Amino acid sequence: MPSISNAAYDPEKSLIYQIRIKGHLGYEWTDWFEGLTLTTLDNGEMLLTGPVVDQAALYGLLKRVRDVGMPLLSVMCIDPDQDTSVKAKQ
Repeated sequence: MPSISNAAYDPEKSLIYQIRIKGHLGYEWTDWFEGLTLTTLDNGEMLLTGPVVDQAALYGLLKRVRDVGMPLLSVMCIDPDQDTSVKAKQ
């Protein structure tokens, strides 16, 4: 099987993920989601954004989303240099 390599991938560096769920959680859930930033959106959705060290940690976070019963809408690996600002409910 050919080896697929991504020269930009650095296994020593955490990737930034943005997990979108339906519904809102209080900010006291930040510790439950291992320090991810929780952003409440006006459209009834919430973004969980932050560094994830590896695939096992990502699967652990997704399991936590499942455990609180929040519908998962999307999971994206984002470029930390990209502007990902969204209108958040203050």
